Amino acid sequence: MTESTAPQSEHRTVLLRGGDVHSPADPFATAMVVERGHVAWVGSEGAADAFASGVDEVIDLEGALVTPAFTDSHVHTTSTGLALTGLDLSGARTLADALGLVRAFANSHAGGGVILGHGWDAARWPEQRPPSRGELDEAAGGRAAYLPRVDVHSAVVTTALLDLVPGVTAMPGYHPEAPLTGDAHHAVRAAAHAAVTPRQRARAQGAALAHAASLGIGTVHECAGPDISDEEDFTGLLRLASEQPGPRVFGYWAEPVEDAKGARRIRELGAVGAAGDLFVDGSLGSHTALLHEPYADAPHTGTGRLDTARIAAHVTACTEAGLQAGFHAIGDAAVSAVVAGVRAASENLGLARVRAARHRIEHAEMLTPETIAAFAELGLTASVQPAFDAAWGGSDGMYARRLGAERAATLNPYAALLRAGVPLAFGSDSPVTPLDPWGTVRAAAHHRTPAHRVSVRAGFTAHTRGGWRAVGRDDGGVLVPGAPADYAVWRTGELLVQAPDDRVARWSTDPRSGTPGLPDLTPGAELPVCLRTVVFGQTVYVRPNE
Repeated sequence: MTESTAPQSEHRTVLLRGGDVHSPADPFATAMVVERGHVAWVGSEGAADAFASGVDEVIDLEGALVTPAFTDSHVHTTSTGLALTGLDLSGARTLADALGLVRAFANSHAGGGVILGHGWDAARWPEQRPPSRGELDEAAGGRAAYLPRVDVHSAVVTTALLDLVPGVTAMPGYHPEAPLTGDAHHAVRAAAHAAVTPRQRARAQGAALAHAASLGIGTVHECAGPDISDEEDFTGLLRLASEQPGPRVFGYWAEPVEDAKGARRIRELGAVGAAGDLFVDGSLGSHTALLHEPYADAPHTGTGRLDTARIAAHVTACTEAGLQAGFHAIGDAAVSAVVAGVRAASENLGLARVRAARHRIEHAEMLTPETIAAFAELGLTASVQPAFDAAWGGSDGMYARRLGAERAATLNPYAALLRAGVPLAFGSDSPVTPLDPWGTVRAAAHHRTPAHRVSVRAGFTAHTRGGWRAVGRDDGGVLVPGAPADYAVWRTGELLVQAPDDRVARWSTDPRSGTPGLPDLTPGAELPVCLRTVVFGQTVYVRPNE
């Protein structure tokens, strides 16, 4: 891809031509004009000649694909950056591998600071158990270490870190040898993150946003809150994103709201909603997701954090204040509690007011036909992570071990949600699973349970326009005149129309259907390479040597 050498300016008028532009305004578009941070025109190569002399810059796409930039609708930015720059345990295939990585990191990063790691998953190890405290103390050389499980709902820690948290052994969720959960986990996480300096934090945030931009992600939804990070971390991220070129950041602060004063405090933090990881339960991997029936591999039903009454109070207060509410809910009992709480609020305020607020649910993995119908009725957005199914689904995956094959096969029913009219917004929950937008769309299109698969086009829409709709905006995530000029340029192969139903795919590839194609996301096919990412008309990433 080549471009002119016109100087950078605040809002240049740019003509992109000679490629494929993914736009419902013209399914055969090859060119696009960007002016004052918005899409001004989309059309054919012949018509582009009329614009060529009146623009500040002409970019020859050389056959590249232009799409809306992706939106990742669930990110923990600082943790993502710390994982990128710190100890990554996701590649460990055995317990010994993990301990070896901890030992090597401790030896190569002298200085006595807290060791922050991420990504271990004992369910994938032959030992089927996490490190003991003694093993971790030895590997870390006696230093404080905080190593959350891949789902970030439990963690193994060293004795030195426990010593920094007075009273932790009396907190709910403390276990002498097993991973910490609940309040004990939140306390040690707070202590570990308190050891991160403002400079380290800003560096981690910058690394995460730069990495997102390199993947064609133009917007992230930061899911923060008092149980996850702290206010300084949250406001610092929003400030960084506003001051430096990079992806947009919409921030959610997960704190219960009881009245107008509480809603005002959420807005003063700069948050767009009191939502995100406002925990109704935990996770399946850590046995803390709240179930109606016991786990298949544990004699209990998980842990509930918010009951129906508190959910209803939060939704009522947020709706009255014109603020978006939302919750983290994974288990079927947690999802049922959310539905009951939102319905109670709608009975008090009126269904139309609740629907208009576009409240959202994160993860929403264990759904039934009844809760899916309730999502549609109540206007709830499902903010979901298809990479979870790719990582833990299938007949022999972690979900099946936790729930049994029959219950596991019901998880993440994206096709049923779409059929019911439930808005979907795709994300990664990074660093739980990596930032990987095309991989996320592929995971939804090739769900391990075939009945839950959606078309590539539907998945792509959920990862672009769906993310904008999830923050209450209908003007972004699509390349049409008047939309914000958030787009990415890709090097890719042949464009196809891919759907679970082959009859749909055959019709959609007929020129008469006017359906724009997308890259081949068949498992094993090479994913598109991002050449450039642009946010509000400003270039925030250019692939080196392109």
